[in-house]
Amino acid sequence: MFTGIIEDVGTVVSIGKLPGRWEFAIRTSLDPSEIREGDSIAVDGVCLTVVRLEGAVFHADASLETLKVTTLKDKSANQRVNVERALRVGSRLDGHMVMGHVDGIGRITDIRPEGDSIRFEFEIPEELSRYIVKKGSVAIDGISLTVNEQRDNRFTLNIIPYSASKTTIGSKNLGDQVNVETDILGRYVEKFVRTGEKNGLDLDFLYKYGYIKGRT
Repeated sequence: MFTGIIEDVGTVVSIGKLPGRWEFAIRTSLDPSEIREGDSIAVDGVCLTVVRLEGAVFHADASLETLKVTTLKDKSANQRVNVERALRVGSRLDGHMVMGHVDGIGRITDIRPEGDSIRFEFEIPEELSRYIVKKGSVAIDGISLTVNEQRDNRFTLNIIPYSASKTTIGSKNLGDQVNVETDILGRYVEKFVRTGEKNGLDLDFLYKYGYIKGRT
């Protein structure tokens, strides 16, 4: 599990296209002594497994299925990527629970300055829109962010200067594609309600007993 708080912006050194998988070599400024073979590490929000280390460069494999549903297939040497190591026991959860399992690919449909921040609008697959809620959490290329507004299959969020400078999102352009992971809690609530209806559990029950707040 991850937090969506990006630890480093790494650089793709090379991509080896092997049978059934691609091997990404990524240079990072993270302490190499704190990265081990077998560790889970998120690259642009995609959970990968470290297969070997060469100093400041770690190698991680992505399956063909992972490539199909993420933007990793569009990466090339010298591109920058967001990097976050998996949570360890005792780590603080400063962002929100990010699993590293991308739900779909979104597209940037608007970028505009808003005070000191940058306002982004994203378009996502229709089937993901029900998991995006105003003031809820979403991970964009592995970055934990808060939704400002949501309408149909589009939503907006604001990027503060710190996030723009410490992640790759500050260099994004109109039309760029991004990895989108919706909030896992929303999916669990949906499943709870769907399966619980057989036992008399529904949204009214959840609101009545305080499992969900904010209903008027």
